[in-house]
Amino acid sequence: MYDRICPGKPWLDTKGNRIQAHAGSVMYLDGLYYWYGENKEKTTGENGIWHWGVRCYTSKDLYNWEDQGVIIQPETEDPVSSLHPESMMDRPHIIYNKFTKKFVAWLKIMHRDGTQTETVLTADHILGPYTKAKEGLKPLNMSAGDFDLAVAEDGKAYYYFERVHSETICADLTADYTDVTGYYSTHFPRPYPPYVREATAHFIRNHKHYLITSGTTGYFPNPSEVAIADTWHGPFRVLGNPHVNDLSRTSFHSQISSVFMVQGKKDLYIACADRWLPDLMDMEYPVYAKWYENMFNGKGNERMDFDLDASRNTSISDYVWLPLRFEGEMVYIDWKSEWKIEDYE
Repeated sequence: MYDRICPGKPWLDTKGNRIQAHAGSVMYLDGLYYWYGENKEKTTGENGIWHWGVRCYTSKDLYNWEDQGVIIQPETEDPVSSLHPESMMDRPHIIYNKFTKKFVAWLKIMHRDGTQTETVLTADHILGPYTKAKEGLKPLNMSAGDFDLAVAEDGKAYYYFERVHSETICADLTADYTDVTGYYSTHFPRPYPPYVREATAHFIRNHKHYLITSGTTGYFPNPSEVAIADTWHGPFRVLGNPHVNDLSRTSFHSQISSVFMVQGKKDLYIACADRWLPDLMDMEYPVYAKWYENMFNGKGNERMDFDLDASRNTSISDYVWLPLRFEGEMVYIDWKSEWKIEDYE
């Protein structure tokens, strides 16, 4: 039994197995927290398997998590399916539609030609079973990368995504949450990686909209960035890097996937992050950041001293969950080797 959160340490479920909910999100329903994400249990980097579906866990205390199994199954018999284990499916996000009474899941699919599409599924319960509503969706006819989904109090939903290697888009979702309406706004235009923003995490505090994003350096970590706005579509104002005292410029060797507010607490928000490559924490950000810049601005095609595909045994990736600290509008994330929910009002 756990009685505290220990960022960067292996986190086991109630059966003693590593939690497999990567690039995950947390939803609170009827007294339970549901933590779901990419199931990487078979992704050793040696077998061609990118994922084994989407897995979900439940908890009452945010420390101890019970495995509820794979809620979106891999489609092992169909090699062209977006859910085939060798398909590069990641970053699942699930929202609830109070009008249709459906849970709607969006999955990002990376294709070998560099394009990215979305697979959308629906279910009557967060634990499934899920049925495909759309596959090969290209929102706004754009190559759509990392994203987040958010729902307003009135039930209107929004989709924040990286227009691949270009900018961030906020798009309105249709009433059933399975597509975009065509109305959208653009934010944070950047010329190329690693400066383009990805891994968008949206949350609301004091009627302000926050986006926390990372740069584009694959599984290698980089500095996070906070932006704030008065409305869903902005305009967003960049506030800076929330990871104070992070001399490595790697967001404490992690990448944030989502932010959620703890029930029953006055002002406790938790940033959920993955430490994708715990065995490469000695890598220096400027080295691979420069490589990405040269690669995407056409100034170089040389290989780095390390292989970009090496050490992708993400079955042993760890989690870095840390509380947010606010000073005025600014968000800060302090390193804590361990911390307790009970220490916050």
